[in-house]
Amino acid sequence: MRPRTAMVLAAGMGERMRPLTSETAKPLLRIAGKALIDHALDRLRDAGVELAVVNTHWQAERLRQHLQARPAAPQIIFHHEETLLDTGGAVRAALPLLGPQPFYVVNGDSFWLDGVRPALLRLADAWSDDQDCILLVHRSFHVHAEVGYGDFALDPWGKVRRPKEREIVPYVYAGVQLAGPALLADTPEGAFSMNKCWDRALARGRARAVVHDGIWFHLSTPSDLADAEAMLRACALGETW
Repeated sequence: MRPRTAMVLAAGMGERMRPLTSETAKPLLRIAGKALIDHALDRLRDAGVELAVVNTHWQAERLRQHLQARPAAPQIIFHHEETLLDTGGAVRAALPLLGPQPFYVVNGDSFWLDGVRPALLRLADAWSDDQDCILLVHRSFHVHAEVGYGDFALDPWGKVRRPKEREIVPYVYAGVQLAGPALLADTPEGAFSMNKCWDRALARGRARAVVHDGIWFHLSTPSDLADAEAMLRACALGETW
């Protein structure tokens, strides 16, 4: 199974990244020589995605102009949000464009380096029809940024659960998932978080995770972005950090 469509979430205000996002959308910030969203779209293209829906809100016209100048696949359809719909509401609104088959959902500011096999293909390899979503997660202690107490714990088969009260769990969500339309079934119109959909899938035993085997960068603040650039330069020079 190889997904042919994807949703790229690019409408957020990027408030924690200010002042860098005062006059530009966060997915347009540059790392390793190009915009964050171009890295995400290039990885989707390489995984076989033919069509990507990109939602817009903050600095929408600048984002549109940038992406319309892209010479490469995938084809891009813009879905503008006059009022922010949050992660779940944005994907729900785009379902008619994404089609009936499983699709990727990628945060427009996600940036990662693949391991031996590309992360998007590993998600597709792990898909089965008894799942509503497969999340890409990363080990918290491998992240060179503040990620709190973690998002999920996993069992040996990749089954996901939320942390218990006062529990520190070892995995954080890496901003990438493979989802089926059933994940959004019976959800309301308007704004809501994808967490609502995940919790429902978790309760039904229909959510799994794949642990990323490469490098993932948590890019929330200007210092996170600067640290990531420094790490990439160190990698290019064969150094350690």
